[in-house]
Amino acid sequence: MKGDFGKGKGKGDGKGKGKGKGKGKGKGKGKGKGGKGSAVVVEPHKVHAGIFVSRGKSEDSLATLNLVPGVSVYGEKRVQTETTDANGAPEKKEYRVWNPYRSKLAAAVVGGIDNCKVAPGAKVLYLGAASGTTVSHVSDIVGPTGIVYAVEFSHRSGRDLVEMSKRRPNIVPIVADARNPKAYRMLVGMVDCIFMDVAQPDQARILAINAKQFLKADGWFMISIKAPCIDSTIEPAVVFAAEVEKMKAEQLRPKEQITLEPFERDHAVVVGVYRPTKAKK
Repeated sequence: MKGDFGKGKGKGDGKGKGKGKGKGKGKGKGKGKGGKGSAVVVEPHKVHAGIFVSRGKSEDSLATLNLVPGVSVYGEKRVQTETTDANGAPEKKEYRVWNPYRSKLAAAVVGGIDNCKVAPGAKVLYLGAASGTTVSHVSDIVGPTGIVYAVEFSHRSGRDLVEMSKRRPNIVPIVADARNPKAYRMLVGMVDCIFMDVAQPDQARILAINAKQFLKADGWFMISIKAPCIDSTIEPAVVFAAEVEKMKAEQLRPKEQITLEPFERDHAVVVGVYRPTKAKK
């Protein structure tokens, strides 16, 4: 692990007289306008734009700014804050807690990854979208000016993905086989980043053919590798090293690798650049 959330606990004496759900005058638990009793402070992540840290009394959590306030995607906890805008007017925001035990991208961020190119305004191709748990947070991160092309092979998961996307206009759900990117080439434009979570023995090849079709030069890729799905007879570290070599042969240049323990066993996320141009001297 390469980092943590820190130990900030937030401040406040719990005596705000807001109109929250709390009973009486002193122990309100709601979201009242008094402000002093707020037990949660949400602040931007120190490294990754578009990602936030919710600091509570007992623990800190990753969070994303909810693109669709008032709506949960998979029953995740939501946190509301009230601040003032540049003109001094009250401004309410809602954040969705992002659980690293349910998202490999979140696990990589918590683990301390340095390069996460899923960022505000980015165009992202997400391979292995499943029912859209992580895709929904990527949608929050890229925001209304970004777009997420979400590809899922399973028709059952694909139905859930399509349903979730109806409330999120920056998601393009695609029920298709990621091994055949030509099948969805008319739906996907050139992208800034590919995130891949497809646990298949040929996942490096799947990444490469999608990168050739959609990823711009100097674009970034992030791939989650599940070692036992590739070869369960050898050590995960050996599997990871072999997959990195396969990527290099396809002009995918890994820059960073991190394991996902304790959130996922025998998993690693590799981050790199596709067809990097020569750096200027």
